[in-house]
Amino acid sequence: MSDASAEPAPSVAELVRQLQADRLWLLRHIDSGAWPRWRLDLAALERELGELLDRVGERPEAQD
Repeated sequence: MSDASAEPAPSVAELVRQLQADRLWLLRHIDSGAWPRWRLDLAALERELGELLDRVGERPEAQD
């Protein structure tokens, strides 16, 4: 069911900004030594997320 008072969906640009902030948070924690057992996997995830965000940011619809 649709709720008339629901917030509008965020734009692609806003989602990209939110994911970039999350990526930076993850990177800071990885660099500070958090989650040593998962460091390599999280670093790989952070790199892939960065590449994805770069590609999405280049698309015209991401500029709205």
